[in-house]
Amino acid sequence: MTVSAQTSLPPQNSQDAFAFIRSLASELSTGKVDLPSFPEIAVRVRRILSDPKSSVDQVVRVVGSEPALTARLLRIANSASLNRSGKPVNDLRTAINRIGHNMVRSASISFAMAQIRKSNKLSGLEDQLKQLWRESTAVAALSFVLARNCTRVNPDEALLVGMMHGIGKLYVLTRAVAHPELFTSGGMIEQIVAEWHASIGKAILENWEFPESMAQAVGEQEELGRQEPEQADLSDVLAVAIVMSRHSPSEPDVVQALEGLPSSERLGLHEARIVTVMRESALEVKALGAALGD
Repeated sequence: MTVSAQTSLPPQNSQDAFAFIRSLASELSTGKVDLPSFPEIAVRVRRILSDPKSSVDQVVRVVGSEPALTARLLRIANSASLNRSGKPVNDLRTAINRIGHNMVRSASISFAMAQIRKSNKLSGLEDQLKQLWRESTAVAALSFVLARNCTRVNPDEALLVGMMHGIGKLYVLTRAVAHPELFTSGGMIEQIVAEWHASIGKAILENWEFPESMAQAVGEQEELGRQEPEQADLSDVLAVAIVMSRHSPSEPDVVQALEGLPSSERLGLHEARIVTVMRESALEVKALGAALGD
């Protein structure tokens, strides 16, 4: 378990915030993570893909039980990023074989977040959830492009970790809806999210038995001054993608934000290279983001 309510005081030393953080830590320590309104189909996809004994037929049956998710996967398989031959994919089996299991996981998470935004149980959080969904799809697309163009990191894993990087924020927000006092205390919920989402996200990925490299990347996403390792890894890709998404589309702002960061340097992103990557990948990021979105 990587989240502890004792590691530092919550924002403004608030008793409400402290009690809330303690409750989150207690929930996560049980090893059972339940996101309110998280669609059952996303849970089933996660389970079937985590089972090494699962056959392609089983995956197709599970995914095919949700038409909206099926449509999303076909859209991804036919996107400019993944269908460079231009030959259209019209059936789910071919789509899954083309895009791979990590992309299926990413699509199911994207689908789940889109559905959560529409939940009546989370009324009042529409703006925050919409912003989180946009951030997640943008970071996922950028992570994919950066991994493929600048590193030896598996692009599909990078896309998945980009899609999952905000899962801690989602967890905090869906739990906080039962604590309205946190939304009326001078930006307290924003401070809680900022301070805790990365470690909570890491704990969730560990509980869901995602690869350790993905959990580590989510946990380290705010550690922009990380000095190791020698070669770019998944954590570097995610950190740089997050910075780029925050400052895009302004090339000067992205260059300034990435200047001197060890993660950026390990990706070989000096000023001219940053601009080149942004320009060459702009359409690809847009297409992939649109395919992931609703």
